[in-house]
Amino acid sequence: MHLFPSIAKPLTTERFSAREAQSFAHIISFGPVIFQTARLMLKYGIFTMLNEHPEGLTQDEIQERTGLSAYACKCLLEASLTTGTVLIDAETDKYRISKVGWFLLNDPLIRADIDFNHDVNYEGWFVLDKALEEGRPAGLEHFGSWPTIYEGLSSLPEQVQKSWFGFDHYYSDNSFDEALAIIFKDGGKHVLDVGGNTGRFAMRCVGYNPDARVTICDLPQQIGLMRAATAGKEGAERIQGVGMNLLDRNSAFPTEAHYDVIWMSQFLDCFGEDEIVSILSRASKIMDDTNRLYIMETLWDRQKYLPAAFALTQISLYFTALANGNSKMYNTDDMLRLVREAGLEVETIHDDLGMGGHSILVCKKG
Repeated sequence: MHLFPSIAKPLTTERFSAREAQSFAHIISFGPVIFQTARLMLKYGIFTMLNEHPEGLTQDEIQERTGLSAYACKCLLEASLTTGTVLIDAETDKYRISKVGWFLLNDPLIRADIDFNHDVNYEGWFVLDKALEEGRPAGLEHFGSWPTIYEGLSSLPEQVQKSWFGFDHYYSDNSFDEALAIIFKDGGKHVLDVGGNTGRFAMRCVGYNPDARVTICDLPQQIGLMRAATAGKEGAERIQGVGMNLLDRNSAFPTEAHYDVIWMSQFLDCFGEDEIVSILSRASKIMDDTNRLYIMETLWDRQKYLPAAFALTQISLYFTALANGNSKMYNTDDMLRLVREAGLEVETIHDDLGMGGHSILVCKKG
């Protein structure tokens, strides 16, 4: 069964025979328990110990090493066996890790996804139907009463924050080196980082270019997190924070300086379409012929391989249930349309940046 071939044809043609389709439907129907079993095989170190013992381990040996009961080990191992994350030797009854299990253990992107989906999303997705019907993040309520997750990010439980930032940073950090080369190639020095979060990109900017200055616009709570995260680090004195609610349509972008670069990284996917047009329109008002707006997003239809497109379209439902109830991971046609509605034009698109399949849309004043 080929679940994830190239992205080109499977979006318009059947991927499975009837028997394969039925098998995959069964996998979907037990998706939550498959996920939790794999997570617990990681949590209890079973994948790790099997990886360290290529000759295999018996159930009794695994039980002794984990401290779990015979019942617990048997349930986890048998469920893992039928989902293909472990294998068993028919003669010795020793379990070995499979290729799927190896990737669950060793792929940092998959580990970030698992932590994010368990700690941040799992309970919230229980009311995904309510979020879709009401257009609000109904799944956020078990964390707090904020209108969106962004107001409450600094108040989320420590493990939830760790998984949220781990997921967010993994998808963005791997693209930063290529992004910096793109935005500074024309000699720009002053960057307006819209939605700059904890200042990770700003720190990379001042480290990359000794003349660079960065102004971060974000919620006041996020500016506080940024100042704490950058305090005492080399170049932090060239980073300024401006607290503002970017959803407030009357909140204008700062004009205290001329910004060579306006930067939005994994930012616009946090908003609904009308909100994106409002944000881009306000950006357009402080632009002229000499500066450019750089939008970095993981546009799902520009991915080389279907696993990336699959993951991105599933992540859209995090935005639905937990983040704000009205945003998603966008495709190219939607993003280009919103850019045009804001009075801007896309001059160039840079694709395949980093490990997250990012694209940068370079926009000029329309």
